[in-house]
Amino acid sequence: MLDARLGLSKIEAGKKPPLSGGPSIFQLYGIRGLPEDPTVTGGLTTQTITGFSQLGRQSTNPQFQNPSSANLRISYAFTRGRHSFKTGYEYLAVNTDVQDTNPLNGLDTYSSQFSRPVTATSANNLYNLADFFFGARNQYELASLLVVNLRQRLHFGYLQDDFKVSPKLTLNLGVRYEFATPFYEKQNRLSNYDPATNSIVQASAGSLANRALVGLDKNNVAPRVGFAYNAFDKTVLRGGYGVGYVYFQRLGSANLLATNFPQVTRSTITQGAPNPTLNPLCQSDVFTTGCFRTTQAGYPSNLPNTVTLYVPRDSRTGYVQNWQLSVQHEISPNMLIDLAYVGNHAVKLVLLADYNQARPLSSQELQLPAAQRPSLQDRRPIQGFGSISSALPAGFSNYHALQAKFERRFARGLYLLNSFTWSKTIDNVGQVLEEPNGNTGTPQNLYDLASDRGISAYDQPINNTTSFVWEVPVGRGRRLGGDLPSIAEAVIGGWTVSGINTMTSGQPINLRYGPSPVTANLPSFLGGVALRPNVSGDPLAPDDERTIDNYFNRNNVSIPSVDQPFGSAGRNIARSNAFFQLDLGVHKNFRVPLNEETRIEFRAEFFNLLNKTNFGGANSDRSSGAFGTIRSAFPARQIQFALKFYF
Repeated sequence: MLDARLGLSKIEAGKKPPLSGGPSIFQLYGIRGLPEDPTVTGGLTTQTITGFSQLGRQSTNPQFQNPSSANLRISYAFTRGRHSFKTGYEYLAVNTDVQDTNPLNGLDTYSSQFSRPVTATSANNLYNLADFFFGARNQYELASLLVVNLRQRLHFGYLQDDFKVSPKLTLNLGVRYEFATPFYEKQNRLSNYDPATNSIVQASAGSLANRALVGLDKNNVAPRVGFAYNAFDKTVLRGGYGVGYVYFQRLGSANLLATNFPQVTRSTITQGAPNPTLNPLCQSDVFTTGCFRTTQAGYPSNLPNTVTLYVPRDSRTGYVQNWQLSVQHEISPNMLIDLAYVGNHAVKLVLLADYNQARPLSSQELQLPAAQRPSLQDRRPIQGFGSISSALPAGFSNYHALQAKFERRFARGLYLLNSFTWSKTIDNVGQVLEEPNGNTGTPQNLYDLASDRGISAYDQPINNTTSFVWEVPVGRGRRLGGDLPSIAEAVIGGWTVSGINTMTSGQPINLRYGPSPVTANLPSFLGGVALRPNVSGDPLAPDDERTIDNYFNRNNVSIPSVDQPFGSAGRNIARSNAFFQLDLGVHKNFRVPLNEETRIEFRAEFFNLLNKTNFGGANSDRSSGAFGTIRSAFPARQIQFALKFYF
């Protein structure tokens, strides 16, 4: 059988701030140097005050990545004796319009406590707020606007053989070959940092390598093997192994070299403490070094580029190996159990980091007045460049699980399913842009990736889920009350009850602190460092002292010194409370005497029936005044009713 399919799609997926197109910052507050373009203006420039919630509009707005694609699939299936073959080819062309640089409307950060007296104790919630009132920002950021058209072409070929070796044994054998181009830009507006020449290389017409500035990975062979063996009467063994490649990453713009300098300028300016002699206030609207620019002074022209993107030319495609082995046994004609070992191992996943991470200040340098200490830029290993946001193929993950399932197929009005998983997941980095409970897609220290090996953000050691459907045995066509009067049938007959009970381990919590003394305060989607504190004992408060206001033991969690900023805490060493929830549904069909098919279905659904309070994770930022507090919870009981008319 020959099968051919063609799919075309176009998606517009972006976001705008609520006040998009409104008055500019200059019109609102008299602050100069920010865009007047109505596609960018609207709302307050983002104000980040360490120890407090962020003020102003979200710094990553506006933003969009709008893909259009053409997908051709051709397959051919045929049989030869005990072999069932299937072969095919797939082609995917993706063109994506991208505007994904930020902050387009500025971002001010207050985290250095410039207003703190020399003899006073550090206090984020006091002196950073005072800096905000004084306009004494320690960092300001701005990016330029550009829309690019990225392209990628993907080719997939495969051959599969389902081989029935004997009545008891079936083998599934297959192999895929895959090739995907790196991203390239329609007009070759693309560049990459080159460590060999310590320079930025721009794309040129010609080969894919010239246009993409990243090497082509032509080694993506993906074997697949599986089997099913009827070992004994009513007992079946199943197993499989396969390799899958990762071509699409949710990284924002960190690996999109078309949004690199010189096409786009991302400027992050870090300022030392203001000083009348050593660091006086800036007097010009043109960017100059050696002076302090207050918030009220706005943004100067001719800002330098301080963030460069880097994707190694020899990057391999990340891939995942999956395997599983299970045994299924039929206990009775309508009951079975299934025990399985499931695992996977992923390597060469993308890890974001600042390739130009600075060294910490030394203890001797800390003795100098703040204005005389080496700047962040002075401490970077690659001079002439600021942050080098790199997408490195250095991430990995491991998953191992015991999965057990008991199923009672529907019989005599009852269906029951219980699924239990006991698992462990380890990796060295989280998923960028999906960063729960202090997790990030970046390491603590680029030069010590081994210390970031730890529990994954999505690790869930125990998950037990029970579901059931029960036809209440009262009513017409059921075991009891088959001759109920119509009124009684309408009230008590024909009801069905269903439910899902979920019990899981709590979510991992990653302890952290800020700001970072070794990189600019980059967002994690550009490789900003996620520092962890020191831990000297159990980070959790004792059981009899643990509350929503005191989840962690503050005495056992401390911020390291500036000259030794990399803390001893491992990744995700804490965990939130376990999760318990029962959902219940009740429904019934009412006949409508118009014809045999007309009826009304009534449903009542109760989510979190017992109204169990399931708390979210505690604030894990040791530098925050809210550290150790819990201010979120999963939804309380929700009840909904529905009627549906069938005709």
